[in-house]
Amino acid sequence: MSIDLETLYRDLHRHPELSFQETRTAGVIAQQLSAIGLEFEEGVGRTGIVTTIRNGDGPVVWLRADTDALPVEERTGLDYASTARGVDPAGTDVPVMHACGHDMHITAMLGALERLNATKDAWSGTIVAVFQPAEEYGAGAQAMIADGVLDRYPAPDIVLGQHLTPLPAGTIGVRPGTQMAASDGLTVVLHGRGGHGSRPHSTIDPVVMAAATVMRLQTIVSREVDPRDVAVVTVGSIHAGLKNNIIPAEAKLELSLRYPDDAARDRVLEKVERIVRAEAAASGAETPPTISTDHTLPPTINDADATARLVAAFENAFGAGSVVDPGMFTGSEDVSWFARESGAPLVYWFWGGIDPQTFADAVVAGTVERDIPTNHSPFFAPVIQPTIDRGVENLVVAAREFLG
Repeated sequence: MSIDLETLYRDLHRHPELSFQETRTAGVIAQQLSAIGLEFEEGVGRTGIVTTIRNGDGPVVWLRADTDALPVEERTGLDYASTARGVDPAGTDVPVMHACGHDMHITAMLGALERLNATKDAWSGTIVAVFQPAEEYGAGAQAMIADGVLDRYPAPDIVLGQHLTPLPAGTIGVRPGTQMAASDGLTVVLHGRGGHGSRPHSTIDPVVMAAATVMRLQTIVSREVDPRDVAVVTVGSIHAGLKNNIIPAEAKLELSLRYPDDAARDRVLEKVERIVRAEAAASGAETPPTISTDHTLPPTINDADATARLVAAFENAFGAGSVVDPGMFTGSEDVSWFARESGAPLVYWFWGGIDPQTFADAVVAGTVERDIPTNHSPFFAPVIQPTIDRGVENLVVAAREFLG
C-alpha cells in the first residue's frame, strides 16, 4: 500500500501541534509506519517515535525528521491552512502553524522509508529513523537521548537529516563545516519597584530599564563584534505591566543569541550580561537582574569527507548544479546532539520548496527578501510538488550512499 504523500502533507499542515504536544502527529506517523509494515517505538523523549529497518550486515544510518510546529497564526490563504490553537508553556492560548516545514520533513521521511523498505535488494545495513519532537524548543533531541535512544538502538555510523528552506524547489543547499550557528535562549528579568503611574519618582521603572537594555544590546553586534565575524543578538519578546497607570515591579526580556563557535559564544554572552547588569545599575535597581538560560544548542557542523561524498551522490542523481553552497545559516538546530553524543559524523542539508519561476522573478526584481517568505513567517507555504518528491529522493539517495 503506497502512502498518498500529498494528502498526508495537507493533513499534517492542517493539524500542527506545539513542542512536546505532538500526540496527534505521532499517531499519524505510527499509522503510516504500520501501513508500511515497520515496527516502531512510541513515546521516546515524550512524543518521539523511532523505527528500524534491518537488512543484513552493513553500516548503521540514522535519519532524522522533526515534528513540532510554532505559535504562529497562518496567513497563507491555503485551502489546507491551519486554524489550530494550542497552549504554550506559559499557559497562554496561541495560534499554531507549521511555519518551518516540519510537516514536509515528516512526509519526506515516511515516503523515503516506504521506498527503502520496498527496495532492500539495493542496499544492506540498518536504518534507524528518528521522528523527533520539540526541535523549536531546542529540547527534543536531548529528551530522546535522556530516554536512552542511543542505548536501545544500533549506534550510528552517520547521522543524516534535511530541512526545508526558501530555495528554489529542486535545489539542495549544503556545505562542509559549520552549516548552522550555535544558539542560546536567555530569559532576563529586570527587577524594579512598582507604583502609581502618576508618581514615577517613587518607583524604579523596569519598563524604562527594559527599553534602555534592548537598545544597548543592539550595540553588541554593531559596535563590539568584528564586522567580518557572525553574531546575532535578538530580543524576541518583552513583557511588562498590566495597566497604563501602574508602573510594574518587573519586566521580562527573552533573547535569542547566535554565533559560529564556542569562542564567539563566550564573548557575546559576556557582553550581554555586562550590559544587562549595567543598565539595571544605571536605573538604580535595588535587586540585580536575573539571567537564566532556556536552551543551548551547539553549532551544526557537517563532516567534510561525508559531505563531499554526499554532494557527489546528489549531483550524480540530480545533475550538475543541483547542489549549492548556501553559506552558514544563523538559524540553529538540535540534530547535532545525536552525532555529538554518539561520536558519529553528521551531514545536514537544506532543500528548496519555492516555485522556481517565482524565485527567479524575485531575484531579477531584487525582492527576494520581501517576496519570498522565510521559515517562521505566517506566509511560509512551500509548493507541494516537486518539493515532496525531491525530499523523498534526497533521503533515499543519501541513505543508500552510506549503506552497504
